[in-house]
Amino acid sequence: MDVYFEKINPDASIPQYKHPGDAGMDVTSCADIVIRPGQTCIVPTGLKVAVPEGYELQVRARSGVSLKTPLRVANGVGTVDSGYRGEVGIIIHNTSPAIYGLRRRNLSDKGPGTYMIKKGDRIAQLVLNKYEQICVIPCDDVSVIGSDRGGGFGSTGVK
Repeated sequence: MDVYFEKINPDASIPQYKHPGDAGMDVTSCADIVIRPGQTCIVPTGLKVAVPEGYELQVRARSGVSLKTPLRVANGVGTVDSGYRGEVGIIIHNTSPAIYGLRRRNLSDKGPGTYMIKKGDRIAQLVLNKYEQICVIPCDDVSVIGSDRGGGFGSTGVK
């Protein structure tokens, strides 16, 4: 699948798959960004992308960043729609409690506090996903359509 990326910042890096067969390609920051405890910000990638119609580009967390730091992709999974042609930004939230103040750490460090994402740090991954738009059909009672398995919200327990 051909997907076109435009560098709008000379410090941007075109996303790359690290290994054959990877679903996600790493995307990097094109600027140094300080994220204080409790702060949410947009990390610029310096990239624009032309996503084909019928597809979305999902922005997902990198597992190592989620495991080793308090940084999270704030909206869980972000979406770059096929009609969007602005700069791709990664919304990052620092979940560290504010009591840690200005203790600086780099993205690769462990521990609480203020984090600095440096230019070139791999901060998230992008996954291309095909989707179909649904035809919304209003009805009076969905229980008569198909069957209801019952339960939900953890009703089956943990074991």
